[in-house]
Order: sequence, then C-alpha cells, then structure tokens
Amino acid sequence: MGADNGESLKPTQISISKDQFLAWKRQKDAELLAKQAEAARKRQEDIASGRVPMNGRELFLHEPWVFDDTHH
Repeated sequence: MGADNGESLKPTQISISKDQFLAWKRQKDAELLAKQAEAARKRQEDIASGRVPMNGRELFLHEPWVFDDTHH
C-alpha cells in the first residue's frame, strides 16, 4: 500500500546512557516484583476462600497435619 516502494522500515535507534538504562531496568524490575507480589497475594486469598485448589507445596505449608504419618 503506502510502503511498497521497496524500502524496508528500520527501527529507530536512540542512544541512551548507562545511567538511563539502569534506571529503566530498576523501574521494570520493581514493576515485575509488584506484579508478582500482587499475584501471590491474590493466590493466597483464593486459596483461603477455597476458590482454587492447593498444590502440594501449598498444602504442606497450610495443612502440615495431612502429611504427619506418626499417629497410626
């Protein structure tokens, strides 16, 4: 259509300093940690309310008596 003249589009390159990159990276890491913490909090709420089943590790942490085979 408009770009059929044989030229390919090249991505624009912007030079940034190391400090700018590190600041961006810290921000992205913080956003990722916040997202993971929110997902973990929501998972804990869902488990507590019984909306989702627990995996083995969660069952062991929340109800260890299930794995206690000392009382036969």
